[in-house]
Amino acid sequence: MRTNDELVPAEERPTDPVRPRMTRTRLGIFVATFVVYVAIVVGVLTTSWPVRFDWQVMLFRPYKQWPEIHTFLDYYVVLGQRGPTAVAVAAWLGWRTYKQKTLRPLLVLGTSLLLLNVTVGAAKIGMGRLGPHYATAIGSNEMFAGGDIFPSGHTANAVVTWGVLAYLATTARARRIASVIAALLALGVGMTTVYLGTHWMSDVTLGWTAGLLVLLVLPWFEPHMARAETWLLALWDRVRERRAAAALPAGARVGLAGPRTPVDDQLPVREPVGAGSRATARPAERPHLPARPHTARSERTPVTPTGSRRPPHADRTPRTAPLGPAAGRGRPGTAGG
Repeated sequence: MRTNDELVPAEERPTDPVRPRMTRTRLGIFVATFVVYVAIVVGVLTTSWPVRFDWQVMLFRPYKQWPEIHTFLDYYVVLGQRGPTAVAVAAWLGWRTYKQKTLRPLLVLGTSLLLLNVTVGAAKIGMGRLGPHYATAIGSNEMFAGGDIFPSGHTANAVVTWGVLAYLATTARARRIASVIAALLALGVGMTTVYLGTHWMSDVTLGWTAGLLVLLVLPWFEPHMARAETWLLALWDRVRERRAAAALPAGARVGLAGPRTPVDDQLPVREPVGAGSRATARPAERPHLPARPHTARSERTPVTPTGSRRPPHADRTPRTAPLGPAAGRGRPGTAGG
């Protein structure tokens, strides 16, 4: 009998969507990317072929070669700005967090952006390279001059922000499609900055490698994100309990002041009815009333509404004579006739 997993195509089955691991393939890609990162930095610091290629592209002035696409690329480069892209991706991942009942999507985004700001920000400030529009001498690498463009923040942010969607994909097919889309977006953002003249070509290549390194190291931070999720959920439960306790009336909160004692959990003990109990402590007979036999209701004398309720006495005479059929309605003693 075929299981549900066998009925789903292999390319659409989930590939460990909860906690991706640092596999050998991923580790090999990480090492290769890090080598490229170091090579670019060394090439720029030594003013070798990356710097010469940067000046060739800069003097070519692409924005003057194709001015008709300038307006479009001014808007397209926004896909690499950290603010708009982070808000858009956070909104989507927030909806996924609500549907999946887990904080992991937002934690992955926050962790990746934090790593991006620390690594890329430190490299920008540490190397202080000036941009093409602020270059001081043709052929120089413009390093340690107070700039902040190496590596390209737009490019690295595009790689990380859109790459997180591929990282969080639940199937192998969705991950491949999202990876291709993220790569195209990052490639377009990087080349747009070169076209606009805001970055050197080496800035863009270093931005691509910096963003890829951030995505590749995310599996190492998965245990920390899992512990953070557990802590945040426990904190949220405590906050909800305190709000629920504060919403109760004052009298209902008395029992919440302290822990229950073992005595509270015991069942009430019933007093046995027998000798020595309160039931036998009372006297058998009431001393102020004489004992009399009990008469059942069926044996009692019925009381009817007819006649006088007073007991008959021999010395009592009726005040008026009883009315008979022939008696008139006048005074007593007068007969009709």
